Amino acid sequence: MSVIKSLSVGNGDMFYIKHGSSNFTIIDCCLTDDNRSKIVSEIKLEKSGKAITRFISTHPDADHIQQLDYLDNEIGILNFYCVKNEATKPEITLGFERYCELRDSDKAFNLAKGVTRKWMNQNGNDDNGVDHGCAGIHILWPDVNNEHYKAELEKAKFGDAFNNISCIVKYSLNNGATVIWMGDLETEFMDSIIDAVSFPKTNLLFAPHHGRKSGRIPDKWIKAMNPDIIIMGEANANDSDYAAYPKYNKMRQNSAKDITFECDDSKVHCYSSNSEYSVDFLDNERVSTFNYYLGTLNI
Repeated sequence: MSVIKSLSVGNGDMFYIKHGSSNFTIIDCCLTDDNRSKIVSEIKLEKSGKAITRFISTHPDADHIQQLDYLDNEIGILNFYCVKNEATKPEITLGFERYCELRDSDKAFNLAKGVTRKWMNQNGNDDNGVDHGCAGIHILWPDVNNEHYKAELEKAKFGDAFNNISCIVKYSLNNGATVIWMGDLETEFMDSIIDAVSFPKTNLLFAPHHGRKSGRIPDKWIKAMNPDIIIMGEANANDSDYAAYPKYNKMRQNSAKDITFECDDSKVHCYSSNSEYSVDFLDNERVSTFNYYLGTLNI
């Protein structure tokens, strides 16, 4: 069993996965002075007892690395996963400064399509002969030789744009859920690489760019993934693409707030921190591991 939590952090993204193995994964960081103590305390509690903690940075835009320095100071990031890049910014925040320090340190592991690593997607023993299990994380993008991607890296190098150097992350549980994160990829760029990425059947899909219209996923990709649930992020009402993907079930983080997915074999039990939020497409299996049960997705 594993637990995925999509944290309600306003205009940004932050997630964690508490794996069934001895792994814990944090994806992106969007902390504020108001929420950081609560969120980091929760992360410390949930990762306690796990031997391997990794931080995955989908890309270095401000709302995905906000107060990364605070998170690092509090938990000590030892495994920092990011795409290889030379991104710069005209105005250096403490979060971006820490991103660059980690990116350019020996703590960094560069993400690219098909990369393998012990405990990320391979089993293996540590120096004491202990196997900490496999996290089930695979990288579907980027292809570092793709010309469109190289062009986006150049833009990031000169501080022009960062969204389209996002990686695509797949997490899959043995005999259970498959989950996809796409960072802040934008529609025009996705169209340019449409034949360069292969997707599996997907159970949970976190819509790119917080569910904004600028991040609408191409039809070819949506059909390939055929997601059971699309989680729309906390973009404001004017930017949100709530009308997109009419054939698919959606959860709206603006309303649901924190969303927790308890993945147990062929079931995903879903919870919202908003007691008033509800959806009509899940089965009621009367589960109560966490507060405010929404229902169960049977895979």
